[in-house]
Amino acid sequence: MLREFWTAFSSAVGETKDLRIREVLDTLDEMLGPHFFPVQTNGSDPRACGACDDGRLNLKLGKFGAFIGCSNYPDCRFTRPLEVVDGEGDGVGSLPKTLGQDPETKLDITLRKGPYGFYLQRGELVGEGDDQVKPKRTALPKDNAPGDVDLKLALALLSLPRRIGHHPETNQVIAAGIGRFGPYIRHDQNYVSLKGDDDVLTIGLNRAVTLIADAPKKDPPKEVGKHPDDGKVITIRTGRYGPYLQHGTLRAAIPKDKNEDDITVEIALELLAAKAKKSPQKKGVKKAKKKTAKKAKKKATKKKTAKKATKKKAAKKSDVPADEKADENAEKKADDTNDTVAPTENAGSE
Repeated sequence: MLREFWTAFSSAVGETKDLRIREVLDTLDEMLGPHFFPVQTNGSDPRACGACDDGRLNLKLGKFGAFIGCSNYPDCRFTRPLEVVDGEGDGVGSLPKTLGQDPETKLDITLRKGPYGFYLQRGELVGEGDDQVKPKRTALPKDNAPGDVDLKLALALLSLPRRIGHHPETNQVIAAGIGRFGPYIRHDQNYVSLKGDDDVLTIGLNRAVTLIADAPKKDPPKEVGKHPDDGKVITIRTGRYGPYLQHGTLRAAIPKDKNEDDITVEIALELLAAKAKKSPQKKGVKKAKKKTAKKAKKKATKKKTAKKATKKKAAKKSDVPADEKADENAEKKADDTNDTVAPTENAGSE
């Protein structure tokens, strides 16, 4: 029984060990094509790339696993997650779905699905590395069915946040938008979530003012004093984990054994200094690392260029025949002799 199993198993493994990854992907792409690229009811090509005109979508393999990408890579960087789209359930069909073109930017507006749900996108990712420009994106509200989204609604959602008006008491702007926790209105750095029948696209000034007035009020930050280095105010604020000190972007938790009323500027400076020493600003560290890396790269490039130039000079010298070198040396000696002053007859007596 073992012999019968091993003979067939060994031969099957032997046939696959010499296969290249590209051959395996091509085979899987052909076999699984009907699942990932179902036939469209309108007769369009399900493998047509949504970003370029002549690209073909197929199965690809990256460092984070398999995905679907365009055959015109790297000219076209269109990708989408590896998922079966059967055109049912959400009523969307194949994704990404092009809804139309933005009349102002002339960029395509597409409906897509990510790990956190459906979202809308204007244009495509442009550039590489530090020069990379990300397209405008916004999450699709849960109240909007993906199958009912049209170009008009998509353009309105992508234009968020929108300005509702000025608060009658503070005269500050009230704006509406969609964040990581859903639709909201913002007034004086305070956020109020929109729920129920309140629509982020249609909510008016009167309703927004009412919601702001009914929202639970937060205690304003308590001022401790000014920092002696830059003159910025040090404040005590309350977070989800308790009270903390804030100076600019630096935050330091207040120990439980200390009372907020007993915090002086001197104590605040000690706590902030300890926090800064323990965890330096990430942005500053990243920028410093980038600058160091760039300098090291420039130095390495200069060294390589200098070495190449030295090698070229040495190669040119080595290409000169030995006879010519001897003639050059003889000419140099003759020139040196002619340049010396001839001794006079009375040189000895002198």
